[in-house]
Amino acid sequence: MTFVVAGTPGDRRAALFAAACRSCGLPEPRLMPWTDVLRGAEIVLAPGELLRIDSPGGDPEADALLRGPGHPARVGGGARWYRTFTAALRRLEAAASASGARLLGDVGEIAVMFDKRLSHARMLAAGVPVPPALPGVDGYAALRSRMDEARERRVFVKPAHGSSASGVVALQTAPGRVRAVTSAARTPDGLLNSLRVRAYETEDEVAALIDDLAPEGLHVERWMPKATAGGRAFDLRVVVIGGEPTHAVVRTSRHPMTNLHLGGARGDLGAVQRALGEDGWRRAMDVCVRAAACFPGSLMVGVDLLVGIGLKRFGVGEVNAFGDLLPGLTGLPGGSAEGADTYTAQVGAVLAGSGACTT
Repeated sequence: MTFVVAGTPGDRRAALFAAACRSCGLPEPRLMPWTDVLRGAEIVLAPGELLRIDSPGGDPEADALLRGPGHPARVGGGARWYRTFTAALRRLEAAASASGARLLGDVGEIAVMFDKRLSHARMLAAGVPVPPALPGVDGYAALRSRMDEARERRVFVKPAHGSSASGVVALQTAPGRVRAVTSAARTPDGLLNSLRVRAYETEDEVAALIDDLAPEGLHVERWMPKATAGGRAFDLRVVVIGGEPTHAVVRTSRHPMTNLHLGGARGDLGAVQRALGEDGWRRAMDVCVRAAACFPGSLMVGVDLLVGIGLKRFGVGEVNAFGDLLPGLTGLPGGSAEGADTYTAQVGAVLAGSGACTT
């Protein structure tokens, strides 16, 4: 069994997946650089090879091929990124089919997961609890109008094709007041991602921010207040492999975004499990299983699980096609991945015949 990985040379994901293959007694995977795929180079695959599609992130050259030239930290370009990325996915699928190689993920499902509007609609139709969405937002004026119609005062505004909280805005309104919390910073080079979360508190600033983001397409949903642990709001990233929740990490923060690269910190999973109780934890994992089941051709789905105040309500904030980069995290006790990291668990699932998508 030989893996080929569409990925980024030097990326941590590629190194961790290669280590997982070695630990399972498999040959070193062959890396197919995303830059080659995006430039239209010939995709060479052999019958029986397993093609794993990994993130094209972390490579400025690949980013420029996807979004076009510009500051690598800029917010925006998501619509072009999506068009270029999904076209490349279709090329990989066609090459795998023509050569007799096998894909480890359904490219159509990856495309849906990278469009927050489509993934939200798919989960909603399947009965998965998701925060209600506000449709038809194409700018700040429309946003405030939709919020008034829905009697919402707190929403999350998300670029339709963004990732890593790029351009995400947590918006709160009250009579005569508005506050937008985001990692997007206004600079002489335009709107850039920052590792520091900031707040904009004037109507003009917030309107300009939303109007700058709107041309890329927006997904707006109700802000579900999160439960807290140790004075910090938290949610869960749950990795579902072959339909089983195998890994979970608590992400805590003092601001609305819990992403670890924005100052979030890993919390105490055991404490959260005890607070939820056996029944609450079972219900939480069931939501993750149902979310992942909306993508049956995907070996792995990363689920961002929202836990509401009072620990009784759950919702899915997002699903992630490449949500397995959790270094040092081993599988849940008692599960099939106990003691294994997310990559080793996926290789093990393939070896056991679970979840592979044959083209």
